Amino acid sequence: MHELVEFAVEKGQELGASYAEARFEEKNGTSLAMKNGSPEGLGVLADRGIGIRVLVNGGMGFSSTNVLTKESVFEAVKRAVKLAKAASKVRNRPVEFSEESFHEVFYEVRMRKDFRDVSAEEKMEYLRRIEESVLGSGISVPMRFLRYGDFMWHKIFMNSEGAVVESIIPRVSITYNLVVFEEGQMEQAPFVQRAFTGGLELIEKDEPWERALNDVKALRRLIKEGKKPPEGKVDIVISPEVAGIAVHESVGHPYELDRIMGREAAQAGESFVKPDMLGERIGSDAVTVIEDPTIPNSWGFYLYDDEGVKARPRYLIREGIINEFLMNREYAAYLGTKSNASARAINYNREPIVRMANTYLAPGDYSFEELIEDVKLGVYMVSFNEWNIDDRRYQQRYIGREAYLIENGEIKHPVRKPILEITTKGLWSSVDAVGREVEMFPGTCGKGEPGQRVPVWMGGAPARLREVVLRR
Repeated sequence: MHELVEFAVEKGQELGASYAEARFEEKNGTSLAMKNGSPEGLGVLADRGIGIRVLVNGGMGFSSTNVLTKESVFEAVKRAVKLAKAASKVRNRPVEFSEESFHEVFYEVRMRKDFRDVSAEEKMEYLRRIEESVLGSGISVPMRFLRYGDFMWHKIFMNSEGAVVESIIPRVSITYNLVVFEEGQMEQAPFVQRAFTGGLELIEKDEPWERALNDVKALRRLIKEGKKPPEGKVDIVISPEVAGIAVHESVGHPYELDRIMGREAAQAGESFVKPDMLGERIGSDAVTVIEDPTIPNSWGFYLYDDEGVKARPRYLIREGIINEFLMNREYAAYLGTKSNASARAINYNREPIVRMANTYLAPGDYSFEELIEDVKLGVYMVSFNEWNIDDRRYQQRYIGREAYLIENGEIKHPVRKPILEITTKGLWSSVDAVGREVEMFPGTCGKGEPGQRVPVWMGGAPARLREVVLRR
């Protein structure tokens, strides 16, 4: 495939492109599902092709093909060039790319337990362990939907500026949706996912069957002991899971520079953040939010993005100050700076656009006991069932699933569906303390047209929010 990728880049230049890139991708994997103890079938993923992107006279064009011959690739290059020429005639501003240093590099994530060597029946055993764990609890769980998935992701990227990046990245995940029904009441843990870059050893170490058991126990406890949460101004301690969805939605998305510049307005919305807000305070000194694709075994892992730029941690907020945006080469050029390797595509037939990878609230100096010890009245929100945020990523709402009353520094009984409604600045300005322990949670982030759903992690440390309004 190296020869075919190089051929595409060369043909792009021959046809007049000032810049050309080609990206080969191949995915192979399996998926299994189980519903209420019965296997639901086996899915097989097998997909490969090449995507080509070019710049011609300030216009950008993208095309792809899954027919891997020189003839078909050349036709795809010609389509990309034609599209770029057409785009150059209607754009108000020519597309430019930031100047970057490129490498010739190969990297691979190795598996201790290679899922390619394990039968479908053995993989189904992971789902059976969840099933047995949940049913063995004695709790009524009438609805149980379980899913296993794995795939190997092979990429070869080249561009006309000297980049040659090849990667082999395995990804594995387990997802479950569990409904507890007792005493005429229903509570559910909707589509909880555990996911990693690596082999089956990571699933076994994570023990999702134990997590599922803890989830149904918490749901039963909520049914039997749950009471109304307090209302009005109280303190809230948010878990890493809740901190994760908050940083993803209210920091990660509004800091995507393509969204800031208006590209996403008709698709995923706008951003309250503007380019001149770099250096402004958005939160307390306790708040640092990091976006880091390089975390080993993370669901959003990569070392080079889909424009061949070397990845690094991105400090979106540093001690409460807006520090940097997520950028690809095109949007970095608008600010006269360099890309921070935020370009991702979900497949060869999608263009790389600005995306998150692993977004988290950086740890502070507090133990969990210290976070709650001087809370007179408040709520500890462990997980959420629902969240909403407006198109500008400013007004938001989180509804707790597992949550507990905090009274005089002690965790008491469960509370039902506490609702936190707050602005982004209000949320991060109310944080006065952040815990030491970091935990991450997987998700699938959607963006773009056609849609691209990329694997991400979100999480961080627990945090204490002072005197925020809680509703019920």
